[in-house]
Amino acid sequence: MIGFGDRLASTLADRGPLCLGIDPHAFLLADWGLTDDAAGVREFSLRSVDAAAAVIGIVKPQVAFFERHGAAGYAVLEEVLAAARAAGLLVIADVKRGDVGSTVAAYGAAWLTPGSSLEADAMTIVAYQGLGSLDDPVARAEANGKGLFVLAATSNPEAAATQTARLGSGEFAGRSVAAGIVSGVEKLNSNADGVGSVGVVLGATVRLEDYGIDVAQLRKTPILAPGFGEQGARIADLPTLFGSAAGTVIANVGRSVLRAGSAGVRDELISLTHELREAGSR
Repeated sequence: MIGFGDRLASTLADRGPLCLGIDPHAFLLADWGLTDDAAGVREFSLRSVDAAAAVIGIVKPQVAFFERHGAAGYAVLEEVLAAARAAGLLVIADVKRGDVGSTVAAYGAAWLTPGSSLEADAMTIVAYQGLGSLDDPVARAEANGKGLFVLAATSNPEAAATQTARLGSGEFAGRSVAAGIVSGVEKLNSNADGVGSVGVVLGATVRLEDYGIDVAQLRKTPILAPGFGEQGARIADLPTLFGSAAGTVIANVGRSVLRAGSAGVRDELISLTHELREAGSR
């Protein structure tokens, strides 16, 4: 079975690092002339999938915006996940699940099991109870050719105090919480021949050195980087922001592209793709 890391590396090489966050906010549904219900979310999301599939290789549906419409929203999400994967896109379910081991194992089963109605290629996950709590999803991802992205240094400013706090004990004592997660994930990928299947979430708007994170150690580790566009980071700065690890970065864009409306998403993605190519050739 081809591992997620290998599939990701192939997608990055063939289609570039852009990822479209499919985030059907109520205000975006209104801007697109759609109703704020499951039917509107379906139309919004499937149009976004079509636009993405024409230009890029990765999408990241934000599950919360489907979940707020209850069972009807989840039925739409199942359809969107299947449509995106059928279109050849890598699909990262942005679920941010985390709990004690037995509970998080059930989350992993939902999102990482082939044939599940919620099957995705990877999921975002939280290690607040320690990386050991993720043992089952890590094993499931490995067995099924799936991936995980563990939150480390996120782009929302209110997280900084927690994520820069120093660990008082354990293997990574003295490092920040975020740096400890990064080092732990790096160890999980240490035996990978190429890109590993467990990644980290590192916001493009944070100063990674303030978290004690050295991106040079992450050449085998996928990086999901939110914060481009609406939150302030420029897509052209990706090579500067991530240095030697830039080759494994997934650059997520969402509202800044989706604000262009149904007819404009594809053109916005094409424009950003050109910006990235120009930045990479400098």
